[in-house]
Amino acid sequence: MRPAFGGIDFGTSNSTIGVVDNGRPRLVALEDGQVTLPSAVFFNFEDNRTHFGRRAISDYTDSIEGRLMRSLKSVLGSSLAHEKTRIKARSIAFMEIVGLFVGHLKKRLEEDAGETVESVVLGRPVQFVDDDPEADARAQGELENAARAQGFKHIAFQFEPIAAALDYEQKVTREELALIVDMGGGTSDFSIVRVSPQRARSLDRKDDILASRGIHIGGTDFDRLLSIVHVMPELGYLTPTKDGKRNLPASYFIDLATWQRINLVYTARAMSHLRQIRYEAERADLVDRFIHVVEHRYGHALAALVERAKIELTEQLSAQVAVALPGVEFAAEITRAGLEATIARDIGQVAATVEQTIRDARVKPSDITAVFLTGGSTAIPLARQEILALVPQASVIEGDMFGSVGLGLALDAQRKFG
Repeated sequence: MRPAFGGIDFGTSNSTIGVVDNGRPRLVALEDGQVTLPSAVFFNFEDNRTHFGRRAISDYTDSIEGRLMRSLKSVLGSSLAHEKTRIKARSIAFMEIVGLFVGHLKKRLEEDAGETVESVVLGRPVQFVDDDPEADARAQGELENAARAQGFKHIAFQFEPIAAALDYEQKVTREELALIVDMGGGTSDFSIVRVSPQRARSLDRKDDILASRGIHIGGTDFDRLLSIVHVMPELGYLTPTKDGKRNLPASYFIDLATWQRINLVYTARAMSHLRQIRYEAERADLVDRFIHVVEHRYGHALAALVERAKIELTEQLSAQVAVALPGVEFAAEITRAGLEATIARDIGQVAATVEQTIRDARVKPSDITAVFLTGGSTAIPLARQEILALVPQASVIEGDMFGSVGLGLALDAQRKFG
């Protein structure tokens, strides 16, 4: 009997696990029948247990005392990776928390397989860290070490857009030159790949991958920018000091707007600084709002409201971020035009990366016959518009927005371990 194996897409916002049954890939149910698991960990101080996914977010939003961690993938390769955060009476490194989440995914994979699983293909972005090969290699090594510490013995990696291409190839009926677009929570990755039913049977696909590039821009970056531009001014961001000589320090506002840095505001040292900032502020009432948000540990909930507004703006022309806490109540209106103006620079960088990927492949845009879209951020109208304008003659194929990479990783695991 062959050993069990699987593919894990550990995402910035959501994670999936893919396996192969009777030659066909499928996603494993991870939580209440759902095949996606929000990449969230909640340390519940009331039952002294660690919860994951939707349960983690639910506990947090239900005001259960504890600590929520999200966007953990974003710490890989960064200075935060081996820093520690306070969980009740102990300090725990961010990489240890990454390991807990990977271990939870392994447990779900083994429950599905009915046996121990020691072989896995892990998805990775084309670049964990932009323009820094050493940090990029360090990020992959950190993820590999976390997986090995949880009991995986045979670990391989595959680029996420290549995994998405393997999933897409299951559906093609003729040869295509495909642009694979994978815009997730933390990165945007692109590949130019030749796919066909015949090529799908080949074990060596190196010659079919003409180019791959990535950029460290994704959905959580759009959340951060939306929050900084449209929400943080309601909490005092960019307001002056009493003497009018300078604006308030920006760092705490930016931390509160950044998923993986929110917990850094929940320290006694940060609160002491905030009270000093309030004393110096011309608009002390706005800084009071900020302090209330921190005191109520409302940072992640606020970020979730911003994320929800962003998602609503993929179909609507306006959305609202409304906060109602004891002692603080405000609303920030965001329009589709406001979203697009806020993220235009980042989308421009994404489009430039797509253009460079096409040049790297040494093909003309008109040679590309299909664009395969996956990842939640491909739903943003401006992103689709700018990318598709580069290859206007290509057919557009919608992949499983959150599952294509996991399915492709399962197919790659079959090639490597099956």
